[in-house]
Amino acid sequence: MSSVSGVRRSASSRPVRGAELAPQIADAHAAGSPLRIVGGGTWLDAGRPVTADRAISTRATAGVVEYTPGDLVITVGGGTTLEEIGAVTREHNQWLALDPFGSDKGTIGATVATASSGPLASGAGRVRDLTLGVTVIASDGSAVRAGGHVVKNVAGFDLVRLATGAWGTLGVITEVSLRLHARPEVDETVGVVLDDDTAVALLDTLGSTGLTLLALELVSANVIGSVRPAGSGGGAWTLLARVSGNRDRARAQRAILEPLGTVVQFSNDIWRSVRDMDGPQSATFRVSDAPSRVLGTVRTVRAALSAASVTDAALCVTPSTGRVRVAVPYSDDDDAPIRSLVKSLRGVGASAVWERLPADCWAWVTPAATDPISLRIRDAYDPHHILNRGIFGPMGGHA
Repeated sequence: MSSVSGVRRSASSRPVRGAELAPQIADAHAAGSPLRIVGGGTWLDAGRPVTADRAISTRATAGVVEYTPGDLVITVGGGTTLEEIGAVTREHNQWLALDPFGSDKGTIGATVATASSGPLASGAGRVRDLTLGVTVIASDGSAVRAGGHVVKNVAGFDLVRLATGAWGTLGVITEVSLRLHARPEVDETVGVVLDDDTAVALLDTLGSTGLTLLALELVSANVIGSVRPAGSGGGAWTLLARVSGNRDRARAQRAILEPLGTVVQFSNDIWRSVRDMDGPQSATFRVSDAPSRVLGTVRTVRAALSAASVTDAALCVTPSTGRVRVAVPYSDDDDAPIRSLVKSLRGVGASAVWERLPADCWAWVTPAATDPISLRIRDAYDPHHILNRGIFGPMGGHA
């Protein structure tokens, strides 16, 4: 642990959140018994299947550890749901601007572990931008703190970044310090319904316009379905924009969209449909490239879908980041189209990342985090690979 910059064993006089989990984790470490880490349990079918003797829940760590509204910083237990954080910060007209795909029933620990960012990431920052510090219980049961509880403290930032997106393989996240935002005077959603040709042509410029919106997504019609306001038309795509700030700023942002078509008012609840675009049984992947090449990325994705004879995929395009996220429904009786799609996407390269698949399809996907550096880091924090074993695929013979 000492080889990683800024990392320190917990020496604070404040009790470690989730310390009661340490003996269970240490015993599993000693026995080489793999554990499945569970937060809210809302995303357990994401990632490769995990091999585990039992599950360990972080929900007992839920709750506010420290909240200083004047500093726009909150520290909570890793098992605290986004919904619970929202309820606390709302009282002070503040919010945690994270909206990962799924729902607010998910925990902050899982959000950090998966680094799952939703539409708000464009304007408010990604998970790694808003995470100031973490406490994890390593596989040997020791508590490790990194980062700080105030914005200016960057000690241990390396571990904070490593834990973000590590899917729990470096330790069980039991405490998180987060940067908050003040709620804007105006926060509303507008949209422009577009036909296919117009939407595709628009992508050629949207990725490089520098539009400063809280969120901007181009979504296919089946993402929002019947939630679309009456009279908004029946185009194949809807460009959703979340305008915010003071009234003059919000008015100016809306005016930028007016040349694109009729601007329609939406409820902010529409973003729930976007975040929940994965049906109860969907295979989900994302493909990313430079924002200036987002049109080419969309064409690549559509070509792969066509090659696999997939016609009912839901697409969500983020022009500011160049990401195209796709959900494809499938049947247990016939996952052949998903297998075909996995093969079609192989030629796209490392920019194609699968989030959710039928269990037997993962064998067709190149494992993640198997490079020498990732392997050494995981060996340092979890030498027996007992934490979420298998979620990144075979690693060093331990999976």
